[in-house]
Amino acid sequence: MRQIPSYVIRDRVKDLCIQAATALPQDVLEAMESCMEWEQNPLAREILGLLMENAVLARDNRIPVCQDTGVTHVFVEIGQEIMIEGDLRQAVQEGVAAGYTQGYLRKSVVADPLFGRKNTGDNTPPVIYTEVVPGSAMRITVMPKGAGSENMSALCMLVPASGAAGVEEFVLQTVKNAGPNACPPLVVGVGIGGMMDTAAHLSKRALLRQVGTYNKDPQIAVFERDLLAAVNELNIGPGGLGGRTTALAVHVETYPTHIGSLPVAVNLQCHAARRAQAEI
Repeated sequence: MRQIPSYVIRDRVKDLCIQAATALPQDVLEAMESCMEWEQNPLAREILGLLMENAVLARDNRIPVCQDTGVTHVFVEIGQEIMIEGDLRQAVQEGVAAGYTQGYLRKSVVADPLFGRKNTGDNTPPVIYTEVVPGSAMRITVMPKGAGSENMSALCMLVPASGAAGVEEFVLQTVKNAGPNACPPLVVGVGIGGMMDTAAHLSKRALLRQVGTYNKDPQIAVFERDLLAAVNELNIGPGGLGGRTTALAVHVETYPTHIGSLPVAVNLQCHAARRAQAEI
């Protein structure tokens, strides 16, 4: 049985918070660069270039890619052969607090969502997802999620007869409703199946996939490509000012569901598709 002290987790989460906020993943940068090659709208090309320049400046100067450093989502995959010395959730929370304080990242979390809405002062508590997996390693992924894109996300309980066409219509309508507010070009996470909460969780997990990868199910992979093409025909474009690049990717994740249900959730991620991962 491998033992991991909780302070190791705390320190790794701290570093990941700063890394995620200041350095866009290489696959996101490569996707934007690739879009510039086929984008025909001059203004859209200019905006894509500015977004990439901003990302490079943020990385090189260790400053946030975006002023909205979001609610911190921490995904922890725990090997079943690991024993954690200490409190896992406390370690993650302390790591987020340290990362946002030492990294001079904006603190955006309010303690009470309805009454008072007083800022907690250190961006805690984070949203923590844990999963037990085989092995003796721990993988931690940090994903800051800003309000602009999150506010434009949506969930719908379709009927099974809606089928793939109904899912596509809902995805497109969600992106249309978002317009410029979700800061395109987007990464669109789509969760299908399970129950209401399952679909929402799947749609957020879909954002963790590298841009340019597809679902392992060939049918779903084709559906992802079709959805991406349809989204990019909306002509919303970078910054919402027109162009073929409304989304960099559409990622679909599915789960078995009830015979009478077809839950669908769409979680939008802005062009600052921030995430950072480490293994302990």
